[in-house]
Amino acid sequence: MDIREYARLVRRNWILIVSTALAGLLIGGATSVLTTPTYSSDTELFVAIQGSGSVQELQQGNTFGQARVQSYVKTVGSPLVLQPAIDALGLDISSAELASRVQASADLNTVLINISVVDDSPVQAAAIAQAVADSLVKAVDALEKPTQGGASPVSLSIIKPATAPSAPTTPNTRLNLLLGLLTGLALGVGTAFLRSTLDSRIRGEADVRHVTGAPLLGGISFDQDAARSPLLTQTAPQSARAESFRQLRTNLQFANVSGRARTILITSSLPGEGKSTTATNLAIALAQAGQSVCLVDADLRRPTINEYLGLDRNVGLTTALVSDIDVTELLQPWGDDNLFVLASGQIPPNPSELLGSTSMHHLIKRLEETFDTVIIDAPPLLPVTDAAVLSQHVGGVVLVVGSEKVKRQDLEKSVNALELVDAELLGVVLNRLPTKGPDSYAYTYYTRQDDSTAKTGKAKRNSTVDHAVSASKTGLRNSVEREEGQIYADQRPPRVFPAGSIDSQWR
Repeated sequence: MDIREYARLVRRNWILIVSTALAGLLIGGATSVLTTPTYSSDTELFVAIQGSGSVQELQQGNTFGQARVQSYVKTVGSPLVLQPAIDALGLDISSAELASRVQASADLNTVLINISVVDDSPVQAAAIAQAVADSLVKAVDALEKPTQGGASPVSLSIIKPATAPSAPTTPNTRLNLLLGLLTGLALGVGTAFLRSTLDSRIRGEADVRHVTGAPLLGGISFDQDAARSPLLTQTAPQSARAESFRQLRTNLQFANVSGRARTILITSSLPGEGKSTTATNLAIALAQAGQSVCLVDADLRRPTINEYLGLDRNVGLTTALVSDIDVTELLQPWGDDNLFVLASGQIPPNPSELLGSTSMHHLIKRLEETFDTVIIDAPPLLPVTDAAVLSQHVGGVVLVVGSEKVKRQDLEKSVNALELVDAELLGVVLNRLPTKGPDSYAYTYYTRQDDSTAKTGKAKRNSTVDHAVSASKTGLRNSVEREEGQIYADQRPPRVFPAGSIDSQWR
């Protein structure tokens, strides 16, 4: 991982990292509040050796004093020193309990002894420290006094009397807050890395690049209104969603610069990644650019294009494959552009066999002769083999990847399945991308348009869509009933597709 991937990981999990950091800060603050304050008082003693004052005796005395200092430090914690201090202050504790609150130390190569006492009261801490120092002076004098009598060769002097501290030693609120914050940050970052390691879902372009080097044709941002208004014509013309499909249209033309892929198969790894809406809106975008487009619903297991466009799927692809009816007679016009739809027809018991048949191959060739571009919505690659079989009859495949819907191993299996049948993968479309954050793919271009104009435009678009859907339904119903010999006299005849008229119009 490079520094950009680390930064992306932090941005993805910034809420988790900030939450754990704040939790650590809160715990540090709570620890400081709940901890009983304790005070520490220090006193310092100097060890001197009695001598005549000559240089040689002073050097010998200094060496002797340094050797004895460590023994005196150990003596501080003994009952010989502590019990007199307890008696002098009238404390109701044992020498062992007092020893746990008294600490003595001496720096190397010095004759200085430091005594530190910790207590809940600053005054009592200073009193105990002073009493222990006085007791140590008397104890050393008694221990070092010669047995034959006379003065002790060692004398201890208090050079730093104990004083009552003005601030508690513990808790150290600043240190506790800093430690809590750092601990929370470390825990959050560690959890984020662990979460990223265990989570193999595709979230953005960087995750796709770890699986395949196929071109990224475009990214479609997630729109909450897409469930109610999935079509490109139902959104504002300059919305981010509309621009995304126009960008997909442009990038697809560059990916197919040779023009060999007249038929493009749209599929995904798993259901729910948005392949059908992508296929439908791509067909609409191509038709708006002036191309003649045929949208084929080849998902013979769960057809949905008829629901998006408001069409009837009683006759369609399966009708053309199992009967002698020319496919151009089954096409249904939609909208005001040169967009025609071949619905799925009745759901067959053998979809894979139909899609891989010679009839399907001839049907695609027939549509390629008639239209500039043919868009085929196919089933997902992993649950069924329909898309893999159908990919052998088309010029190129576009793989739709739903953000946070598919895992890396699933996408890898899909790419391998296409490579196994020598399918031409034109590129990948990332769908359901977040509009903000490290994995966003949307760019907004603002125009000066007041609210009234926007509302009026939206109302006109909805009216146009409703009219187109109604006309499509009417056309299909008239076509079906004409086959049965029943024609509604009060309805407009449908737009049918005699092969000759289509060829003469678009060739």
